[in-house]
Amino acid sequence: MLVWVDCTAAAHPLVLRPLIERFEARGDEVFLTTREYGQTLGILDRIGIPYTTVGSHGGASALGKGRALAGRSAQLARLVWQRRPQLALAHGSVDLAVVSSLYLIPSAQMQDYEFAGWQRQIAFRAARKVLMPDSIPLERLRKIGAKERKLIRYPGLKEEYYLADFSPDAGILDELGLDREKVLVVVRPPPETSEYHARNDVYGEAIRHLAAADSVQAVVIPRTERQAHEVRTMANLIVPERAIDAQSLIAYADLVVSAGGTMNREAVALGTPVFTTFAGRMGGVDEDLIAAGRLRVLTDPAELPLRKRESPIGVLNPRDPGLLVEAVLGAVE
Repeated sequence: MLVWVDCTAAAHPLVLRPLIERFEARGDEVFLTTREYGQTLGILDRIGIPYTTVGSHGGASALGKGRALAGRSAQLARLVWQRRPQLALAHGSVDLAVVSSLYLIPSAQMQDYEFAGWQRQIAFRAARKVLMPDSIPLERLRKIGAKERKLIRYPGLKEEYYLADFSPDAGILDELGLDREKVLVVVRPPPETSEYHARNDVYGEAIRHLAAADSVQAVVIPRTERQAHEVRTMANLIVPERAIDAQSLIAYADLVVSAGGTMNREAVALGTPVFTTFAGRMGGVDEDLIAAGRLRVLTDPAELPLRKRESPIGVLNPRDPGLLVEAVLGAVE
């Protein structure tokens, strides 16, 4: 088959990489499209997946998002018409949902957060198969268009699948010039351009707290250039100039403080202590992790345990991505 994959955010190349590799191992051809947003292109370059860039993010406003959706979908429609794929795959791409519906291309959508409003409604209603973690309550999934006939609920975290073959590289510490004697904290700012983002004052308080701690080196992995600019002038805070091996950095970190779902769950999968500063509506996956004590909600930066970790480094519970590939292939059966 010819398989079309669309990556619209920085996490998507990592999530979809093992599926792409397994499609190609089957003899399928994959062509990947993406958009300019955050570090998405840099991550694709770093992990060596060829891509075609189409469009960019529409910003935080509903009007901007609508214009970007219309413009990018039109551009993708011309490209996809030329290629004529037999299967389409994404992790919540609304553009892929629109174009695959237009051309009646069987599509599969992955996602692990259920409260992104109209984006999920469009993507899930268009898809033939929807892959979601089994920790998300079924009733929530029904409300956003993931009906039982198309729904496939997989065990564990998506991060446990794409990190299954992951070996942490300590070279990231030298690449960033980090002092191994200091406490290493990795920070991810809030998703300010996302529909589901809510005001987050705890993140700012945490950044200032970490900048004032002499025993700490904090690496901030921003989503936007504005976020990067805000922290570059602060002491003890490091902002990488390009896309880095963030998974190795998290594996060797002593602590993660993140408003981003994927980075929180990467820390959980890698056994790194993690606090969430997410201010939106908590999804089922994170509710489950919080209840199990694997993820903690940060309310006061003074609570952060700024000390060297003692837990072993590596993936705690790797899972076979082949399970996800079989589920996606169900879209064309």
